[in-house]
Amino acid sequence: MSGIRGSRPSIAVIIAATALILASCVAGAPPTATSADLPQGDDPVSLDPADFTTEIDHPYWPMEPGTRWTYVELDSAGGELTVEVTVTSETKLIANGIEARVVRDTVSRGGEIVEDTFDWYAQDAAGALWYLGEDTAEFEHGEIVSREGSFEAGVDGALPGIALPAHPVPGMEYRQEYSAGIAEDTGAVLSVEELVEVPYGRFDGALLTRDTNPLEPDVAELKLYAPGIGPVLTLDISGGSGREELIDITTVPDGTSTGPLGSPD
Repeated sequence: MSGIRGSRPSIAVIIAATALILASCVAGAPPTATSADLPQGDDPVSLDPADFTTEIDHPYWPMEPGTRWTYVELDSAGGELTVEVTVTSETKLIANGIEARVVRDTVSRGGEIVEDTFDWYAQDAAGALWYLGEDTAEFEHGEIVSREGSFEAGVDGALPGIALPAHPVPGMEYRQEYSAGIAEDTGAVLSVEELVEVPYGRFDGALLTRDTNPLEPDVAELKLYAPGIGPVLTLDISGGSGREELIDITTVPDGTSTGPLGSPD
């Protein structure tokens, strides 16, 4: 892995990189691992809370409390958003009995918050990073206009999913979340040998996944995770032309999550 800060890559470089990634998705290497041990669809899972921890050290997305990733997102209409993802010092006891780390994801346009979400993660004994739900709100002129997409594992049939497998191998497919008609995202590992460059730096040995959602069959995203860093680049490959790039990583002194939504508990 390398993490050298550099200038923003040119549009031509980004387009070329995207073309190469899309080509690899179309060609597709034969799967080298099965997904038998990973949750699929609405399959129930039996999880022992004692097997989980809020101390998350996944090699592709370590979550040290106080860490904040800042991204610039360009939507399909050419608008620019700022995304801040902060690992808070807070935890939440999920309805299925697992204690989860609270991670705040805030989206702003022109300094005004348009979406604010508290995501809940925990890591199992094998090292897999699980996603246990979210409390989300969309804003217009400072007022909440929607909480669509919110769910909690163990409430109204909602199920936890895998954010990242413990040892990602090309060919793995898995449920990321499941709440019928609300949150049904799925993921697939495409590669663990990618080279990616974003404004924050240049990294090799990156994990490449493809995320889809049965509720929006025309939409798909490619995500790249740099070892020891976390998500660095997200690309819409269908249903839009958006791009989200990592521009900085900082440390928040206390890692708390105060803001428009108040306490996530």
